[in-house]
Amino acid sequence: MSRHLGWIVSLIVLGVLMLLIMVQVDRQWERLTTMENLMREQVQDLRSLRTGLQRLQDELAAGEFAFSAGGRQAQGLPPAFERVRQMTERPDYADGDWLVRAFPTGLATLTPYVSSDAYASEVQAYVLESLLQRDPDTLEWQGLLADSWTFSEDGMILTFRLQPGLRFSDGEPLTARDVAFTFRFVMDERIAAPRSRAYLEKLESVEALDDLTVVFTFAEPYFNALQLAGGLDVLAEHFYARYLDEPETFNQSRGILLGSGPYRLADPLSWTPDSGRVELERNPRYWGPIDPPFDRLVWRVIQNDSARLTTFRNGEIDVYGARPREYARLRDDAALRERADTYEYMSPTAGYAYIAWNQERGGEPTRFADPRVRLAMSHLTDVQRVIEEVMLGYAEPAVSPFNPRSPQHDPELKPIAYNVERAQELLAEAGYRERNADGILINEAGEPFIFDLVFFQDNEDTRRMVLFLRDIYARAGILLRPRPTEWSVMLDLLNRKDFDAITLAWTSGVETDIFQMFHSSQTVSGGDNFIHYRNPELDRAIEAARSEVDETKRMELWRNAERILYEDQAYTFLMRRQTLAFIDRRIENLQQTQLGLNLSAIPVEIFVPLAQQRYGR
Repeated sequence: MSRHLGWIVSLIVLGVLMLLIMVQVDRQWERLTTMENLMREQVQDLRSLRTGLQRLQDELAAGEFAFSAGGRQAQGLPPAFERVRQMTERPDYADGDWLVRAFPTGLATLTPYVSSDAYASEVQAYVLESLLQRDPDTLEWQGLLADSWTFSEDGMILTFRLQPGLRFSDGEPLTARDVAFTFRFVMDERIAAPRSRAYLEKLESVEALDDLTVVFTFAEPYFNALQLAGGLDVLAEHFYARYLDEPETFNQSRGILLGSGPYRLADPLSWTPDSGRVELERNPRYWGPIDPPFDRLVWRVIQNDSARLTTFRNGEIDVYGARPREYARLRDDAALRERADTYEYMSPTAGYAYIAWNQERGGEPTRFADPRVRLAMSHLTDVQRVIEEVMLGYAEPAVSPFNPRSPQHDPELKPIAYNVERAQELLAEAGYRERNADGILINEAGEPFIFDLVFFQDNEDTRRMVLFLRDIYARAGILLRPRPTEWSVMLDLLNRKDFDAITLAWTSGVETDIFQMFHSSQTVSGGDNFIHYRNPELDRAIEAARSEVDETKRMELWRNAERILYEDQAYTFLMRRQTLAFIDRRIENLQQTQLGLNLSAIPVEIFVPLAQQRYGR
């Protein structure tokens, strides 16, 4: 018996040893593969360097070479890196370590211009770069890829001069031709990028005059011309041009992402949603004058709020966005405060939450096509109680898409008041005068007022709000059926415009262009006017504002557009939420700016001192 037991124990030990050997072999193989890739990249870099030196030698021999008057040699450090330079001069500055965050939902795709959510944009911002970016202190435009820029006298032609020495993360040079290619690529109707095309239609052409000079010609005046052209994320022609021959491959892809930014995917074709995380590595060929601080940027997908908090408590992620109900409790948690700082603020560019009422399904108008019904729903939505009881005061009512502190907003417009009597009057005018045996309002055709409200299933605050609204709508004879939904399914419903009502949030900016969401032309497939909202008067108001370059006149035009939208209530505007964040105390140089907390600033403005680093040392 003991002999058999000995054999069994020996086999178990042998199996464990074999397993350990296999794991070790896999690790060694992974390291060898990584080293092989790095050596291949270094050979490519040496080849590029040799080619560049030969070209320089030829130009010097021919007497053709001269330093660019607007180049880095003449100007020194590009302005976009000034805040980063100040960070690197701190005595405790060190590079290395990882910055680890969490997404509350999985991403459908990272492919640029096809993706449509803020989470994908957050990742892409570290990989793709544009010609310009805003100074976070002054909000003025400053050069990133661009060294300088000039407008023609009529404002219709915008010429950029690029920084010399730009290159993508695979070592290939970034030139003005890549900028021109990006415009052609996005404007190709076969590419599923209707949101971006909606803005770029203001452009007549984008042409590269030489490697460093690109010219944007506008078809008509546009107030946001500098942002439109300067904010275009530049794609590498040598990498993305192939997809013009196979556009569906691009449109259906999940992770085709390569750029010139400070970070990159290890394999620009490899990412899939199944991985449960997004991981970027430092770009070893970054053209910028200052290397990015972190070795890696990681986002883990943790859909459950409690699991996300536990992960933060355990030190496995560096940032936790708290819900209002837990914020006060966690703020007084001694163990949590020992390792994390709290940040409570309303971002200057805070977006807004809303309920969108779909006005057409299956080619037929819905009950929400009637503006009286939409206004009634806004009167029945007690936003102030939602803010007090669900958000515990950590929010403010939203009046419109425009920030109340912006000159776009008309201060005479106030949030739609909770008013059941007025709502009932409007519903009666729209034909809802009787109730059936269940107490639900019915119209003259005997159709009960029942609708589904789609919401993201893993957001507990949204769930509480929807259940609260279900109760107050029911008292008015309206049956709201909550429809909790996965994020990927929500995106599909939006693209197909297949829902009754949906609650979501839009991000915002310094000056908000509402063309994409509310202009009639954007009801096209994949467009962001996913509620089939059409109002010719608002269309004209939006077009007039977008074409006015004089800021004083434009703000009055925006306020006119706001009044039309306010009266029509295409959305029920809910609130703007405060950020309630806990951030690991080892993260240094966090600052409030005119654009909000610099946690996600590009170029990266935060770091971890050497003594506090956890990874890679």
